[in-house]
Amino acid sequence: MYGEWLERVRQEGPLVHNITNYVAMQIAANTLLAAGASPVMAHAAEEVEEMAAAAGALVLNIGTLEPAWVDAMELAQASAARHGVPVVLDPVGVGATRYRTEVAARLLSIHPPLVIRGNAAEVAVLTGGTGIVRGVDAHSGGLPVDEAASLARRLAGVVAATGPVDIVTDGRRTARIENGDPWLTRVTATGCSLSALVGAFVAVANREPRQDDTLLAVIASLVSFEVAAEQARAVAHGPGTFHAALLDALYHLRPADVDSAARVSWI
Repeated sequence: MYGEWLERVRQEGPLVHNITNYVAMQIAANTLLAAGASPVMAHAAEEVEEMAAAAGALVLNIGTLEPAWVDAMELAQASAARHGVPVVLDPVGVGATRYRTEVAARLLSIHPPLVIRGNAAEVAVLTGGTGIVRGVDAHSGGLPVDEAASLARRLAGVVAATGPVDIVTDGRRTARIENGDPWLTRVTATGCSLSALVGAFVAVANREPRQDDTLLAVIASLVSFEVAAEQARAVAHGPGTFHAALLDALYHLRPADVDSAARVSWI
């Protein structure tokens, strides 16, 4: 069920346009390549409209902000909206500073993304809740199930709040995912890489949209990444070898392994 989405990514090799942060660029690109997708990292205002129009999905990540990048994100987002390209927003560190929170609000209001993928604290901030963010990391924040569902309905899209337990909702149906490994928090930009991977899965879902496809594609992307993390932990000796093993595991991951290891329940 979920593994078939990984197989579709490998077969179709979608182009994923990322406007992401300096820390995540290489890691996210390698994650997409390991999964079988095609990454492009382009943030110059002079080309983002064309690039977004040509992509299967656009992923916006606010991890390292500056005004020129924000302008480029808005241009790319508007182009994606005109061309029917799905947008994934990763609101990294929203709530940590006023500027970061204002930028996230602008990106949500101008052309709402199809998917938001953030940690539980970030999602809580976007819904007006009490998530606490220190720097760009979640400091606290419970599972914002009702708030995430309300936000998903407002966006007419999908919200994924990730952490030790993930919540993914389209406002009508909500899934709980219990895959993953704590070492994902010991390697920088794994969350950003996950958001890029979400873009690849949503891209293939958008080619022949059917009811619930976006929701299932997002769930499948999270499960695939987190099952790969579980396999990587089994052979890694620390964070350094874990990251290399994670890319290897994602590259070799079998769709059948995704389905057999998935720990997904419906709330």
